[in-house]
Amino acid sequence: MLHPGFVVFLSGNLGAGKTTLARGILRGLDYQGKVKSPTYNLVELYKISRLYFYHFDFYRFNDPMEWEEAGFREYFNAESICLVEWPEKAGGLLPRADLQFFIHITGTDHRRVEIRAHTETGRRCLKQWQTLRNPGQ
Repeated sequence: MLHPGFVVFLSGNLGAGKTTLARGILRGLDYQGKVKSPTYNLVELYKISRLYFYHFDFYRFNDPMEWEEAGFREYFNAESICLVEWPEKAGGLLPRADLQFFIHITGTDHRRVEIRAHTETGRRCLKQWQTLRNPGQ
């Protein structure tokens, strides 16, 4: 359901499972290689066929201008999928997310995930996913 030009935000506390969700999304896109957290590199690139999948982690940003100065704006384009952990650290400088996942820790081994669509593309994706998840409804 994800396609080039798609932007996904992952929000949640440390240890909530943002990178684990990113790993699951990449596996769903049939990526078989190692998926690591981009905390220290800020971005990891995964090339899947002709698709460029950028996985960002802005946890270490102290000022939203660090995003601008890093030159990441060009990565957000019609040819790539951008998944961003800690989007709030870039302030309002990021493009609007198609989908945003809010991961809440509800117990030692339990998570509650809230998904919000912020664009028409995101709403279509979420609706398609819900149809696949609940056939016949």
